[in-house]
Amino acid sequence: MNLGLKLLAALGRAVLRGLRAIGSVTLFALETARHIVTPPFYPRAFRSALMQIGWLSLPVIGLTALFTGGALVLQIYAGGARFDAQAVVPQIVAIGMVRELGPVLVGLMVAARVTTSIAAEIATMKVTEQIDALITLSTDPMKYLTAPRVLAGTLTVPVLVAVGDTIGIMGGYGVATGTLGFNAASYLRDTVHFIEPLDIATSLTKGAAFGYIATMMGCYYGLRASRGAMGVGLATKGAVEYAAVLILAANFALTSVFFAQ
Repeated sequence: MNLGLKLLAALGRAVLRGLRAIGSVTLFALETARHIVTPPFYPRAFRSALMQIGWLSLPVIGLTALFTGGALVLQIYAGGARFDAQAVVPQIVAIGMVRELGPVLVGLMVAARVTTSIAAEIATMKVTEQIDALITLSTDPMKYLTAPRVLAGTLTVPVLVAVGDTIGIMGGYGVATGTLGFNAASYLRDTVHFIEPLDIATSLTKGAAFGYIATMMGCYYGLRASRGAMGVGLATKGAVEYAAVLILAANFALTSVFFAQ
């Protein structure tokens, strides 16, 4: 077989592996959605996931949004000064945080914090045969481990996005009024008047999608981890990598749906 055919065969194998992976993740996502809406339910596991994903993520989300909003104001002000357009800073910061930066940053931070935690926890349970014990006790791992976490992520990440948007805008407000000389009342008025209901709906919809992706990928890789410590590490790495990529891809898709002209 010549070199060209070898390269073509290698390319074909890579494409087939990619298609198998896409199909596997898609089927897992659909199965997860089915388990969320069908009994039995595990409210205690759901409440625990709400705490881990939502409440305990607030500090890192708040700090990330605060510093991002402040830096965004400085960048837009410096860029606008070249065209004598500093007055548009409040509007651009508001729309940038609500439409894009807020949801994406929250999604990526949830992927970094929650996806890795879920993948490592479930992979460790698999390595230590706790998942086998669940099956022995006639408990479906998808029901007990995946559905509560994914439902909690889908419900709480939009709330985190709303909090992140608000803190990011207020971080920009603090920098603009404290160091750049903006009038506080005018800044808030321009921000409120410029944001439209569609912007808020887009932000929250992205949050729900990103929460579903982040938690689902953590469960997917955790349940499919190989045995041993290396398997746990590989599952954790794969989960956060692909969750981040899927979040960015979903962000592009949703932006295209909401704002395509």
